[in-house]
Amino acid sequence: MDETTLMSKKVGIRFKPAGKVYDFDCGAFVLKRGDHVIVETEQGLSFGTVTVSPQPIDEKTAEKPLKKVHRLAAEKDLRQLEINTGDEKKAHLYCLECIKKLGLKMNLFAVDKSFDGSKYTFFFTSEGRVDFRQLVKMLVKRLGVRIEMRQVGIRNQTKMCGGLGRCGRETCCSSFLDKFGPVSIRMAKEQDLSLNPTKISGQCGRLMCCLTYEYETYKSLKKDFPKTGKVVQTPAGEGKVVRHNVMAGLVTVRLEGGGETDVPLKDIVQMHR
Repeated sequence: MDETTLMSKKVGIRFKPAGKVYDFDCGAFVLKRGDHVIVETEQGLSFGTVTVSPQPIDEKTAEKPLKKVHRLAAEKDLRQLEINTGDEKKAHLYCLECIKKLGLKMNLFAVDKSFDGSKYTFFFTSEGRVDFRQLVKMLVKRLGVRIEMRQVGIRNQTKMCGGLGRCGRETCCSSFLDKFGPVSIRMAKEQDLSLNPTKISGQCGRLMCCLTYEYETYKSLKKDFPKTGKVVQTPAGEGKVVRHNVMAGLVTVRLEGGGETDVPLKDIVQMHR
């Protein structure tokens, strides 16, 4: 038996679709992607899905011991999930009634019941701070468990609620992105996209996350392109650069004699003017 066989293994487990992936020690279990498991977390027992196949644990680089997988999920656990989902819907409706009764300015959009039923988490957005102390008292009285009110940003709301993006596909944040990266208007400029906010903003009203996907590629390729407005020499004569087609390797030039022409980058002679 070699050393690899003896090494402990870890798996990546996700608790929510497109949520963060957490590492857990497989223990004595032989797991594969797609397996449903019960694990011990800071919130108690939780239901998760294996999304990263088993890998050896490097004891030298591990910062702290990983928590072990408690057990494989059984049919009763799947039934419990269904029960929890029903309870979440009921709690959502009751909380909305309470918010209306108390006149609170908050947008409740999701409720999460912990797998073991020990806590409900209510997710909401609001333009400012909300005094929800009376609301929590009403919820505790009805539900009889711990209550957490969690205010999140508009991007997190879109991630949790899901929906379709401008491309017609499911939003990136709700389907595969496990964290949000910085997005800036400069990324749109670098890719020669329209700077109209309505065209480069996602469902959340913020700049679309996909602006980051090809940014570095455009940034690298455009180093060889003459800047917009620069006077260049082409086979068809002298003209001014008006735009680029980076992927096709073309430069659109407005000729001094009138008209525009697309010129391959290799045929452009840059002039200093």
